[in-house]
Amino acid sequence: MPNEFPENNPQDIWQNQPTEPFKMSANEIRRKAHEHQRKNRSIALFGITIGLFIFIDFAWTAARVHETIPRIGWGLMSLWGIYFAYQVYQRILPARLGPEATVSTSLEFYKSELEKRLEWDRYIWRRSGLPVCFLGLAMVLVPILIQSLNSPRILPYAIPIFILLVIWAIAFVHLRKRQQQELQQDTEELVGLEVSDLDTTHRKEDP
Repeated sequence: MPNEFPENNPQDIWQNQPTEPFKMSANEIRRKAHEHQRKNRSIALFGITIGLFIFIDFAWTAARVHETIPRIGWGLMSLWGIYFAYQVYQRILPARLGPEATVSTSLEFYKSELEKRLEWDRYIWRRSGLPVCFLGLAMVLVPILIQSLNSPRILPYAIPIFILLVIWAIAFVHLRKRQQQELQQDTEELVGLEVSDLDTTHRKEDP
């Protein structure tokens, strides 16, 4: 899937952004840092919950399936669920930023968390383990597809599954594109702020 960010390390992305100045007050910097923290925490908790649900539900399904290949497929997707939850916990769940954090601390927090999101997005296929998920999904669906071709009566039951997969793929692409645009905008704003206003901000904080 194409990636809209340059094929560089996250540190290189900062250097390649436009440096048009953005004026932002100290309170605005703190507000955006805490807003980013709350947003990433919500995303992370949602991802962890989904991963744990998949782990438990698919493990239960694997235990009830008798055919070998589908059982392995459900087992792979179950293991992927716990792996995905762990990766989200490690790479997206933000550190805690105190309510009384200084401007410089808030700015460094904001930058480091944004770098984490950029890196996660760039390596999402490998870091999230999606190839393992798709392998397990294929092991579950291919036998169903073969059976539906051999027995047309099964086809009406198989079609909704493939429709759901198409809907999921479209939603995934759309959401990822929107997230990339938001990260791009935040990166440009933060780089412009560092270039134009960081020294002034530090001077205002000095006693």
